[in-house]
Amino acid sequence: MFSSYDGLCGIGELAERAGVSVKTVRFYSDNGLLPEVSRSVGGHRRYGPDSLERLRMIRSLRTMDLPVSAVRRVLDEEETAGRAGGALEDAVAGQLRELGSQLRALRWREAALRSVQECPAAERPDRLRLIGAVSAPPDTGPLARFWRGWLPPRMPARAVTAFLEIAVPQPPEDPDPAQVLAFARLHAMVSRPCGGDEPTQPHAHRAAGARASAVLYAGLAEAYDLAATEMRRDRAPFPGEALDGFVDAYASARNTADTPGFRRALARQLAADPRIDRYWELTAELVSPPAGRPEPTPGSAHDWLLAALDSRSGTALTA
Repeated sequence: MFSSYDGLCGIGELAERAGVSVKTVRFYSDNGLLPEVSRSVGGHRRYGPDSLERLRMIRSLRTMDLPVSAVRRVLDEEETAGRAGGALEDAVAGQLRELGSQLRALRWREAALRSVQECPAAERPDRLRLIGAVSAPPDTGPLARFWRGWLPPRMPARAVTAFLEIAVPQPPEDPDPAQVLAFARLHAMVSRPCGGDEPTQPHAHRAAGARASAVLYAGLAEAYDLAATEMRRDRAPFPGEALDGFVDAYASARNTADTPGFRRALARQLAADPRIDRYWELTAELVSPPAGRPEPTPGSAHDWLLAALDSRSGTALTA
């Protein structure tokens, strides 16, 4: 309770009791967060007994960097329902998401600066330009656009989304300098202007139409996943479930049978098809633990399966 005869207080007393400045109280009042009860004869603001607790609540919410609009929603809900509920929960959750994004950006920038600092002095300008072209936290949009242009036209949207989930690597939340550099090189690779030396879609994939391509890529994704499991076990390429799924993906897309002759022809065609080895090498650097063993990628899984197909078909393949 305030000491005045009418139980109200002026802006100065309220500010002093709450430990804030008069300017702060005036700001909250002008924004409708802290309504005044009346004005004195001289036109000074007068606040009621509940204003001190409300001001403390406002101050606590603002300390968490909640915007004025979110603070207003929390206060309105508390006034209506008698307690802070969903509005406060939503506001806190939103701030946590924003803070998480800020922390990821800071970790990425730190690793980026370390990458520049740790390289030879003569290379720093080029390294800075390369890494500086990537936002923090990084955006995988250019990688997705690269693959959308590579995939067959009119392929079903669901199939495209499923493919992008395995083809577009997600940057680590706490990268080391080498991972930042790998992503920057990936970004530069997919962002360069189109030219005659751009990798094209494999001929083995072009044979299928839009619908059949969806069958092909779904089957390949399953085969790559099975092959990755064997690769993590340090298994050498061998005929088995992964290879059968790999061949079946191509056979199903072409509406043909999986025969020894088909496997020999497929092995020759895949060996001669265009490759995007550098993309998968950089992807492995990006997703593998620092100083750890390389994590399998669709590209390395494809190579493992192709080697298994070679051993089964007896066809001599070259990289």
